[in-house]
Amino acid sequence: MAADGVVIAMTAEHVIATYEIETSVPLAQAAEVLAGEQSTGTFVRVERESDDVRARFAAQVESVEELPASGFAPLPGSVGDPADRRRARLRIRFPLDNFGPSLPNLLAAVAGNLFEIKELAAIRLVDLDLPPAFALRYSGPQFGVEGTRRLVDRPDGAMIGTIIKPSIGLSPGDLADVVQELCDAGTDFIKDDELQGNGPTAPLAERVKAVMPVIERHADRTGHKPMYAFNITDDIDRLEANHDLVVAAGGTCVMACINLIGLAGLEYLRRRSVVPIHGHRAMFGALGRSSQIGIAFQAWQKIARLSGADHLHTNGISNKFYETDAEVLASIAAVRTPLLGLNSTVPVLSSGQWGGLAHATYAAVGTTDLLVLAGGGIHGHPDGARAGVESMRTAWSSAARGETLEDALASSEPLRRAAELFGPARV
Repeated sequence: MAADGVVIAMTAEHVIATYEIETSVPLAQAAEVLAGEQSTGTFVRVERESDDVRARFAAQVESVEELPASGFAPLPGSVGDPADRRRARLRIRFPLDNFGPSLPNLLAAVAGNLFEIKELAAIRLVDLDLPPAFALRYSGPQFGVEGTRRLVDRPDGAMIGTIIKPSIGLSPGDLADVVQELCDAGTDFIKDDELQGNGPTAPLAERVKAVMPVIERHADRTGHKPMYAFNITDDIDRLEANHDLVVAAGGTCVMACINLIGLAGLEYLRRRSVVPIHGHRAMFGALGRSSQIGIAFQAWQKIARLSGADHLHTNGISNKFYETDAEVLASIAAVRTPLLGLNSTVPVLSSGQWGGLAHATYAAVGTTDLLVLAGGGIHGHPDGARAGVESMRTAWSSAARGETLEDALASSEPLRRAAELFGPARV
């Protein structure tokens, strides 16, 4: 039964999980080991693993597609002759009856003990095809693109934002001064860094008390109220109180580090939240960076969106982290792809972003339904934060109008100045 009282009948629906594996045993055998271990099987056929049980509950191998070998060393504990290693993409069909439309229990099946199977020299979950039953249980984003645009009063164009810098160490009074500067600069969105939680030198309550009067005064004076995403990441029993603290002060967004509170924590917050949830992907690299083991962003973003993330970090091109431009663009496309009829989630571009990346990014993604965050790209602008915001806004507006980068540089002194420091700009 869903939390709202809707009865969810078990049907013949399935989840299709796609993996990339390497193994020194025959590919078909490795696929069967994975499917059996994660459903009805164990290392030996047992008495009550009847044909009827297997017919209803056993995971089935949908397809095995051999891929070129990777050349990587095998995972620790792998068995078999390295000379026999082969690589493949597997599609495994899991009956929904095995776990129901429950994300924690789904993950036990599709991303549980399988990472420890010794027959597998590499194993990565790369995608999930989920049936409609999950959308009956999970509400997904409450605000998404449309709701976020409404709250920041930015009906079109890229939403421009920033991260508080330095990430940690500012007193609440210093934070208020930075927020005032950013409000005056015309930013749409400001967020806490993921490192700034509820520490003793700048606790959440004191940050809210310092920041919200600045934002409210700015809104009263200008009619524009920037969205501030307070980081409320905490133990699950503190999430609701942290959210309520922000909302009571007039805040319009909360931020949670999805991997740190867990999917169940995010869904718990979603059911109680009356403002957008800014979903940070901190620690995702531990899940997704390796091509040999873990969970790819394509699969992870689906369960994060189902759990209620209104905004979801994808990184941006030319970022300071490990992802290539192609991987980043695939992540943005994944978040923008409709999912089970849910509200849209806003892709959040961050990491090393500045105005000189706008034209190249827009040419690749073809949309401004984005939240583009520049930390150093705004705070570090040689002429200050106001010029940093203007350089970002000018560049994105120019790109959306179909102008060239040269046109934008010729018409915008802040963008030219940014290019002197952060350049070269990309086309």
